[in-house]
Amino acid sequence: MPRARRILEGSPFPLGAHWDGSGVNFALFSANATKVELCLFDDSGRRETERVVLPEYTHEVWHGYLPDVRPGQLYGYRVHGPYAPEAGHRFNPNKLLLDPYALELRGDIRWHDSVFGYRVGHPREDLSFDRRNSSFVMPKCVVVDPAFTWGEDQRPRHPWHNTIIYEAHVKGMTALNPELPQRFRGTFEGLADPSAIDHLVKLGVTAIELMPVHAFYDDRYLVEKGLVNYWGYNTVGFFSPAPRYLSPGSNINEFKLMVRRLHEANIEVILDVVYNHTAEGNQMGPTLSFRGIDNASYYVLGDDKRYYFDTTGCGNTVNMRNQRVLQMVMDSLRYWVTECRVDGFRFDLSSSLGRDRAEFDHNAVFFEAVRQDPILSEVKLIAEPWDIGPDGYQLGNHPPGWAEWNDQYRDTVRSFWKGDDGGVKRLAPRLLASSDIFDRRGRRPWSSVNFVAAHDGFTLMDVVSYDGKHNEANGEDNRDGHDHNLSHNWGAEGPTEDQAINETRDRLRRSMLATVLFSQGTPMILMGDEVGRSQGGNNNGYCQDNEINWLTWEDRGEREEAFLDFVAKLIAIRRDRLLLRQPRFLHDRETTRGEREIQWLCPTGQEMEGGHWDDPATKALMVLLNGDSESVLLLMNASHEDVEFQLPEREGGWKVLVDTAEGLADPLGRKTAETTFNLPPRCLQLVEAKYA
Repeated sequence: MPRARRILEGSPFPLGAHWDGSGVNFALFSANATKVELCLFDDSGRRETERVVLPEYTHEVWHGYLPDVRPGQLYGYRVHGPYAPEAGHRFNPNKLLLDPYALELRGDIRWHDSVFGYRVGHPREDLSFDRRNSSFVMPKCVVVDPAFTWGEDQRPRHPWHNTIIYEAHVKGMTALNPELPQRFRGTFEGLADPSAIDHLVKLGVTAIELMPVHAFYDDRYLVEKGLVNYWGYNTVGFFSPAPRYLSPGSNINEFKLMVRRLHEANIEVILDVVYNHTAEGNQMGPTLSFRGIDNASYYVLGDDKRYYFDTTGCGNTVNMRNQRVLQMVMDSLRYWVTECRVDGFRFDLSSSLGRDRAEFDHNAVFFEAVRQDPILSEVKLIAEPWDIGPDGYQLGNHPPGWAEWNDQYRDTVRSFWKGDDGGVKRLAPRLLASSDIFDRRGRRPWSSVNFVAAHDGFTLMDVVSYDGKHNEANGEDNRDGHDHNLSHNWGAEGPTEDQAINETRDRLRRSMLATVLFSQGTPMILMGDEVGRSQGGNNNGYCQDNEINWLTWEDRGEREEAFLDFVAKLIAIRRDRLLLRQPRFLHDRETTRGEREIQWLCPTGQEMEGGHWDDPATKALMVLLNGDSESVLLLMNASHEDVEFQLPEREGGWKVLVDTAEGLADPLGRKTAETTFNLPPRCLQLVEAKYA
């Protein structure tokens, strides 16, 4: 190997590879290493051209400055230290390691036994030691020049109570878009295309929530079955975009361009982020980065330090109690906000982020760090409020300032429209942003993120088309995925030509999405639900990179084009009526007209009382919201027969805005002199009255 080039002392900060216009400073945290080698590679990434020992160790950071290195340089690390799994240390300098702060990764993992720190198949398992060099099968880090011209980019900054989220996948959104050249399908460039953005604008959503875009790779067991890690919930680089989402020859600027174009369309960008675990898995997993840099610092270890304390179900838990690990997560979040200008984050398995080992604490160090941060405290923060650890279900227990995915809303709305007994009593608080869960500590209705379908589970179409899951394509004999779908096929399992069944399904789809959009809180729509996307009954499509998960753009047919138009009008109706998106929780306060701001009514028009709520056969109700100059009335019939509704008297009468039986959605409303409405089964109507 050629003689090492000149290296200077450099600085312990910032961490990562930092180009300052003259050279590159390299800094890597490892509290327990004994030596760190920086490995430089040629442009192909196949040949290691130089190996340089970082000369300084300051505050547990190894660092050095190379004045001759330029952006585009490929690199990795080899970290020396004790290999003592029983003590929590798994150093192995034979393994090329990815920089946790790398801003770009190039290449893919080629699965080979050399990426494991131990000898695969050895009788002593992970206690053994593997001496093979893994660099030939590892991706490489790239030194990046972060300069980008943002022009006049402005963040949309939509108030929370005006926010409507569209959960999407970069490839799923673009793979079948006929407007895109093949090289841009499945990429950030494809999502930045006017055709993709126009779809979001036409729909009327205010934010796109992207499933994980941080660097991740396909797990070995999936590759060996001919499958992939499609969802991406297995991060290996918190600062780098996933290489698969970059078009050929591109870099992080492609992501930034996507953000800029979405901002130009007044759409916010929210990233689904996975800081609770990494792709290295349990003690039998590969050594890719953190494990080989400083296993005992980066991960929460068990009482027996050979093993991991796992609250994620993915083999390990990131150690937020370590100051440098916490710093890495905070630096990552700030990077995506300041350098890439994203508008918020959805945190996967956020309960794990608030743990001190077994105990969840809403004042945990991570939550406190975010709350006091002047940058992060101003962006949108969304929790997936559970994990698999002890007391892991923490819906409603995240700090003020956070919104939370509300799975109780999902289950309650599905159950109600399926016609289950007792649905009305469970539904009422969900329509009011789950005030029974969130109305405390000054939190607001937007804290409840309301949805009936998300990436994990059935799509909306599958909720009304399948009685059970059909995950055979995943190769696990349909054992994977949960069975609590609260779904019904209404007469045939899967697609059918039966017109009556399809009409029932369409009515239910319209009713459920209307419920989401007319409930208080923050509505979220799953990509494709607006055009009837089906996964064929697969409720765990994490490994399916194919039509199961891709959005259909062509040949959707009149039925789905009409449904898309219907959903867009529902969103417009919500947008134009503050009563449907109140910034505060509704109670029994009175309006200036002396009316209570919310009333619960039986179909007969009388007030709902205890007996009505407790009767399991009650499957229809009216919800009246009163403002100072208008009222809106939501009529819901989840029974299997027609129900007659007697509307309360209103000066000037009522206008019909929505009728899910007919597929009517009119933002201007249609005047009616009727005060008695006959609602067919599984139907919702929205009417309004305005006063002088």
